[in-house]
Amino acid sequence: MYSNKQKYLAEFIGTFFLLATVIGSGIMAESLSGNIVALSLLGNTIPTGAILVVLITMFGPISGAHFNPAVTLVFLLRREISKLDSTVYMVMQVAGGLLGAVVAHAMFEMEIIQASAKLRSGSAQWLSEGIATFGLVLAILLTLQFRKNAVAMVVGLYITAAYWFVASTSFANPAVTIARSFTDTFSGIYPAHAPAFIVAQAIGALCALGVCSILLTGTDVESR
Repeated sequence: MYSNKQKYLAEFIGTFFLLATVIGSGIMAESLSGNIVALSLLGNTIPTGAILVVLITMFGPISGAHFNPAVTLVFLLRREISKLDSTVYMVMQVAGGLLGAVVAHAMFEMEIIQASAKLRSGSAQWLSEGIATFGLVLAILLTLQFRKNAVAMVVGLYITAAYWFVASTSFANPAVTIARSFTDTFSGIYPAHAPAFIVAQAIGALCALGVCSILLTGTDVESR
């Protein structure tokens, strides 16, 4: 059994490395792609999916490896985490993500504190975030039921795919959205557009929770 301090630290470090990877790989990809956006996106996608597999495998046994306030909210509603722990998890996730953005900038000798100018708004973007988060939460919940040891790989592969099948490139995470609003690089989002993304993510997560409860109601799996 791990202590609360260990769990909170795991969420902080995990989200830190997630955002350092998302933003750092975006900077690297854009600098090496010769202004070919598809190559930049591919160079951003692969490291993100890969680091998720690594981080969930490392920290899953300690904290559950949420790294995502939407995921933590779902586990709170499932009564699998306390209100206090869920609140601290979310704070650690946002703080870790912001530090990840700062460190990514420092590693590439860029201005440390930035605000993104990249516009990401409109109904297609919001729908994309809702769908991306819906699929992510559904993948987590169902995989936990059927193949718990496969969660890391499933989440990594899902995010890798979602980068390409939704118009928003699948933030699917309020902590990621907040951190990415503080980077004026390939992976950024204009700060004023972040709240709508977060609302869409919350709606997607709640819909996934509802669908999962329907899928598992009355099954042997649900009672385990």
